[in-house]
Amino acid sequence: MSVRVAVIGGGRMGAGIAQVFLAEGAWVSVQEAGEEAARAAEGRIAKGLRTAEARRPDVRADEALRRLSLGPVPETAELVIEAVPEDPALKAEVLAQAEARMGPQAVLATNTSSLSITELSAALRGPHRLIGLHFFNPVPVQRLVEIVVTPHTPPEVLGRARRYVEVLGKTGVVVNDSPGFATSRLGVLVGLEAIRMVEEGVAGAEDIDTAMTLGYGHPMGPLKLGDLVGLDVRLAIAEYLHARLGPRFEPPVLLREMVARGELGRKSGKGFYVWDS
Repeated sequence: MSVRVAVIGGGRMGAGIAQVFLAEGAWVSVQEAGEEAARAAEGRIAKGLRTAEARRPDVRADEALRRLSLGPVPETAELVIEAVPEDPALKAEVLAQAEARMGPQAVLATNTSSLSITELSAALRGPHRLIGLHFFNPVPVQRLVEIVVTPHTPPEVLGRARRYVEVLGKTGVVVNDSPGFATSRLGVLVGLEAIRMVEEGVAGAEDIDTAMTLGYGHPMGPLKLGDLVGLDVRLAIAEYLHARLGPRFEPPVLLREMVARGELGRKSGKGFYVWDS
């Protein structure tokens, strides 16, 4: 893959997205808010590539890292993916700035897991250019990408998005723009009910997760997944869906209390599980 990709946001998701494109031969630029954050992103990508190299003989970490650059979206980028936190105002601002730097034929994508693509695109001069590419955490391992379209998405933009996903060896599912799309809407609902079950004393977190992994074949239980994603992120998505879709997405009191205490899951070292630093 000789495509030139720009990723805005070098956190866990952005670094993972950059890593998988680099592993397939793309040239990748990563934009972060400052030099320290950019170097941290570079470190995450390098660590991920070296882990991939140990598992895949076709990945050459040092060679891939030579195709990585840090800085603003280059005008030569053919695909720009926004991967900043789930804040609508921040995403809209970042997307508008990216559009101003992009060439006219480049595809602009957002990695949002729940926010309306149509509403985010309102900040753009060419709203039809924006498409959703919802990657899953951890990006190098998860095989699914949710491709989110609006009624105004041109067929050629969708076609290019599909090809990028296929080149990464992932499976794309096309979903119409709707709050929570398909995966977050279903996944969050299960996760919230699992939290209510802990809150009500139905069962412990580990037993609930084991019931879902062994009884339903889920690769990971909903509570451990919430810890992995971040309970603060889960709360923010639940609040958004609650406002858009009604009371079935109302966040449990326990979730609010845990976030208020700073028990955010893996990122803080404690959530429904205790995590090593």
